[in-house]
Order: sequence, then C-alpha cells, then structure tokens
Amino acid sequence: MSTTTVGFIGLGIMGGPMAGHLLEAGHRLCVQTRTASKAGALVERGAELKATAAEVAAACEVVMLCVPDTPDVEGVLFGAGGVVEGARAGLIVVDHSTISPEATRGFAQRLAERGVRLIDAPVSGGDVGAQRGTLSIMAGGDAEAFARVEPLLGCYGTAVRVGESGAGQACKACNQLAGSAALIGVCEAVALARSQGIDVGKMIEVVCGGASASWMMENLGPRAAAGDDAPGFFVDYLVKDLRIVAEAAGGGGLELEGLAAVKRLFERAAAMGHGRDGTQAVRHAVEGGEVSQR
Repeated sequence: MSTTTVGFIGLGIMGGPMAGHLLEAGHRLCVQTRTASKAGALVERGAELKATAAEVAAACEVVMLCVPDTPDVEGVLFGAGGVVEGARAGLIVVDHSTISPEATRGFAQRLAERGVRLIDAPVSGGDVGAQRGTLSIMAGGDAEAFARVEPLLGCYGTAVRVGESGAGQACKACNQLAGSAALIGVCEAVALARSQGIDVGKMIEVVCGGASASWMMENLGPRAAAGDDAPGFFVDYLVKDLRIVAEAAGGGGLELEGLAAVKRLFERAAAMGHGRDGTQAVRHAVEGGEVSQR
C-alpha cells in the first residue's frame, strides 16, 4: 500500500484506535481533537497534532472525521477554522460519524462546490471492533472517491459502498435499529433467566451456540449479566442514533412499532442517569427503576 498523508479529527473511544491503525500501516497522520490529551499516545507514535481542522485539511490528501452528531460534523467542516478553510480541490473527506442521511447529502453538495468529495462511512463493531481493526464500514458517495480511500479504510475494517451520498448513513440507521432491538432482547433474556432461577452465564453460552446467537448476546450479554455498565458505546449516543432512525423512517412513510418500543427504553435509561454508561445499561430500563432527578 502506498503511503498517504491522512488527517483524523475526533479521537474518542472509536476514533483513537482507528487513527492508530493508520499509523501502524505506515501512513503519515495529522490529528485534531477538542481534548488535546487524547492525542498524546498518537503523537508519541509519530502523529502530528494540529490546532484546527483547517490545518489538518491543508496538510492532508484525505481527512477522516469521527465526531458525535450532525451539528458537530457541520462545525468541523464549515465552522470557524473548519475543513473548508484549509481544503484544496481534490481533497476527500471521509465521515465516520453517525449522522442524518439528509444532512449528509447537503454537506456533500456544499463540499462539491469547493472541489471536495465526501464519503459518508459510519462504522459498526463498537470499541472492540475499533481496537481490533475489524469494523464493518458502510459507505456512500462517489464510486471513484471510495475506491481511492478503500485501502485506508481497510486498515481498521471492511468497507462496502452501498450507494450514493447519504446511503452509508441510511445503512447505519438500519444497523442501529437492528442492533438496539437485539440488545433489548438480550437484556430481557438476562432478566427472564434470573427470574426463572437459571444460571445466566450458562444461558448465554447455550444461546450463543444456537439460532439466536448474536454479536450483542456474545459481547454485551455477559456485561449485562455481570452488572458491568462500562461504556463501549454510550446510551446517549444510541438515543441520538435512534432519533435519526425515527426521522429516516418518518421520511419514508414508515411507522415502525418495534422502533418505538426500543427508542422508549433507551430514552428511559438515559433519564434514569445512565446516558454516559454503555448501551448494555438499558438493562436498568428493562428491569424497571426510578428516573434520575439529577
């Protein structure tokens, strides 16, 4: 693989390990993050810390983003010191954030006016996938631009182009709906096993060997059973994602009853004070409990 100068903006639970894999593959890396301390380990390994997104764009051929929400992406791209201030024609921006498909299409049009192409490429696989480099990456946008960045994406996952601009975000909405519904099933199965006096660990082991096996059961089932709420992905972030799913469903004229139930439970978990806990903390809403007064 040829060496590329890559920028990475957003070094949280997901972005930090993803950027690290680019360094491991031998690419030159520029990084920018709101919390400079998050860049320390990468800088020690050879990354260059930039003060603004504009400085990252000016120094790089490809810029990756991994930030929390639609307004964050808009700010990084178009705000003061944003990507467009430093971008040259030909730059490719890859957005790994999970945001609105409709907003993504608008961002792509605005960038195209400056000769910049946007690939929306949200990821699935959680912190474990980011650390192991085994993420599933669903991409939308120009086919030639995707072909150029696909080897970079291969440093930390497997990427599939699913359509034009916004298609990656639409696919991620499908992923979040299916995954969150599965996690509710896992937490309810744990609660049911306890109520029946079954060894929860053995229940998970047996279920993972059959037709109801899932990533959620294998990875988050044991955490839910152990009362471990440590975050791999925040409840608050999934609440945001489910809002995007609901908006996409409404735009398509769909009334999804399962989505409504799942969304209500995650919102309840956040209201109970578990917004900054891992998504398996939805177990508290499944099991019942008081809404936090914090």
